Amino acid sequence: MRKKLKAVIFDLDGVLTDTASYHYKGWKRLADELNIPFDEKANENLKGIDRMGSLNKILESSKCIYSYEEKLALCDKKNRYYQEYIKGITEKDLLIGVNKVLIDLKEKEIKIGLASVSKNAFSVVEKLMIVDYFDYIADANKILKGKPDPEIFMTCAEGLGVKIEECLGIEDAAAGVTAIKRAGMIAVGIGNKGILQEADVVLESLEAFDINEMIERFF
Repeated sequence: MRKKLKAVIFDLDGVLTDTASYHYKGWKRLADELNIPFDEKANENLKGIDRMGSLNKILESSKCIYSYEEKLALCDKKNRYYQEYIKGITEKDLLIGVNKVLIDLKEKEIKIGLASVSKNAFSVVEKLMIVDYFDYIADANKILKGKPDPEIFMTCAEGLGVKIEECLGIEDAAAGVTAIKRAGMIAVGIGNKGILQEADVVLESLEAFDINEMIERFF
């Protein structure tokens, strides 16, 4: 008996909107204050990784040793910078194809989840005017292990009330794709095939996503 697709779980940054530049600006500002070299190439290594994990990677280039409390304070500072930068986000910042995909899923009565490690995810989708499409949004504050651990995708499936094998996950980061596969879901990568090698299929953007094709191919 063939499994049935009952839910699609999205990452946020790089899939639904591009706030990567704001994250970069926030980390760059913090790194400059700490006299740590940080550029766009180094920023690529942070894609799909949670805030503390990202900070730890940046601090690898520091000569200083920071306590856990100091790291928490640095994470909070970076988040304040990020929140400053995203204040102006609107529905115009949705990536091409997003609205159509969300509408198609609703018409087919396929549940929609959000699995973003961003602790600002809910406020961002509110600003993008798409929050009502989501049946479940994972609370990053309650996720103990960041991607590539599958916890956030498994939490999303549970929150949506569906089985793992009934889900399809969409990610733009290698760590995120790994998380989807470790969870036991079909993985759709958005972006570079060379980077997203674990994905079952890689698309340039959500504009190329066809839910009927995905069902026929994988479910």
